Amino acid sequence: MSKIPVAVLGATGSVGQRFISLLQNHPWFEVVALAASDRSEGKPYAQAARWVLNDPLPAYAQSMTLVPATPQSVSGAKIVFSALPAELAKDLEPQFARAGMAVCSNASSYRKEEDVPLLLPEVNADHIHLIPAQRQLRGWSGAILTNPNCTSTGLTVALKALQDAFGLKRAFVVSMQALSGAGYPGVPSLDILDNVIPNIGGEETKVEWEPRKMLGSLAQGGIRLADVKLSAHTNRVAVSDGHTVCVSVELETPASPEEAAAILSAYQAPEPAREPQRRPVRQVRQVPVRHPPGVLFAGVGFRHHQVADLDVLAGLERELGRFQDGRQRAARERLVELGVQGFDRHAEDVDDLAQLLHGFERDVVRGLEQVDDARLLQRAPGVHDELEPDH
Repeated sequence: MSKIPVAVLGATGSVGQRFISLLQNHPWFEVVALAASDRSEGKPYAQAARWVLNDPLPAYAQSMTLVPATPQSVSGAKIVFSALPAELAKDLEPQFARAGMAVCSNASSYRKEEDVPLLLPEVNADHIHLIPAQRQLRGWSGAILTNPNCTSTGLTVALKALQDAFGLKRAFVVSMQALSGAGYPGVPSLDILDNVIPNIGGEETKVEWEPRKMLGSLAQGGIRLADVKLSAHTNRVAVSDGHTVCVSVELETPASPEEAAAILSAYQAPEPAREPQRRPVRQVRQVPVRHPPGVLFAGVGFRHHQVADLDVLAGLERELGRFQDGRQRAARERLVELGVQGFDRHAEDVDDLAQLLHGFERDVVRGLEQVDDARLLQRAPGVHDELEPDH
């Protein structure tokens, strides 16, 4: 069968680059257009983009001419992967949905909309069924689908496993987020060297709200939020890649640390989200907590073993460390990769979006935020209050 034609919006930014890298030689998708800002329009991609990924720039993209981010310019695409900044996505993404395209958005602009799925395949595959209600309400033939904030992503997988087995009452979350999450060029070196920057702007609200939507249930034309209380503190730390989250969880049904660890280790994605003809992928694994020499924060060693583990973790597997006794137990979760949703290659129409959760090889955007060149940090002078490039 022929491949599904797709386009990438915000193609020159760091998330756009990740899309381009992941789409190279993809068995289901063919990139037919790369869109960027006016200043890059008309230029070959290799000339316009400052490639920041470790993976080499794919040959297919090097000579592609960048086009404006308009439906007319990418009219050959059925799906657009949007790496637009949130302020641009709010206005632009509906234009593509009205033109009949399915927009898979990395921006936060529509995550809180009642009729827009906030999709995490390992958790809420059934939320794809919001699409018919969205189309009816908004009068368009396409769709907007969003993925969650990077810190919310792995946290929610762990909470889902515990929710299904024991029920959730509340969770206290402390994140230690890598520099990659701030995009490029990122946090000024003098701000982060020998330092921890608390309060990543806007991040705590996302981490406190987004899991409740993903853990919620389908209702008439929307999602009934999960009845769990979340409190989050987010911090930027001097780690290049890979977030760490420490979580204390109160369960509805008491469980021992061993019982919780067994449930987390055994958790599997819902059936619609599993790739066909492949063995089930373990979503969470428990590993011994190591304390090698290096920068320590709250008793967790970062730099040395964090980087080493990047080559070990595969797919969207989450790594859990220490469990503590008591009703509230802390678990360390590493977010190495952020899930990106795709479409089943046999879906001729996006009505068949339940198959979306088979797609895009459940590949990754490594905690990168959507940024299109230099518009990255807006901090009040003298205040360590980082405005995270939105994801």
